[in-house]
Amino acid sequence: MIGSSTAVFWKGMLALGIGIVTLLWPGITLGAVVVLFAVYAFVAAGMDAMRAFSSDKAGPVFGWLLLALLSAAGGVVALAWPGITVYALTIWIGVWALFTGVTEIALAFGSGETGGERAMFALTGLVSVVLAGVLFARPDIGAVSLATLFSLFSMFYGISGIILSFQLRKVGKTAAELAGAVAHGI
Repeated sequence: MIGSSTAVFWKGMLALGIGIVTLLWPGITLGAVVVLFAVYAFVAAGMDAMRAFSSDKAGPVFGWLLLALLSAAGGVVALAWPGITVYALTIWIGVWALFTGVTEIALAFGSGETGGERAMFALTGLVSVVLAGVLFARPDIGAVSLATLFSLFSMFYGISGIILSFQLRKVGKTAAELAGAVAHGI
């Protein structure tokens, strides 16, 4: 059986490795995202087609088949034009950042919030709106930047996991020594 510290160690090593690969080759990361989206779209198309033929009414059959065709088309488009798919994902993240940013700024002016809470809502909202602006202005650079941020996050997460695994080992060793001392009546 794998111990907790060993599992945390290998999870950290995997995250660190993914972070390093993503930092060195951001294009691979973006390509992987496109392929994963395409696989998801094809699986969704298959599931929707199966659901279409499990219905006994014409209306749902047509709707599910339409969804299956749209999903399959999305998968084909993603594989045929991966660059456009990456740009579309970047723009989608920009739209999300814009709407969440505007909402957070609006929350900053809500009643019942402390001054610190208002300041944090306003600041995070502003940062989100700026991120959206950058992604809209340069989605090509935005996509690579997202891959780089993911890389840095993965490396930080991986290093944290590795450090935690050593701390868990140390705690486990100390607990075992204490249990042995108690068992021997010391």
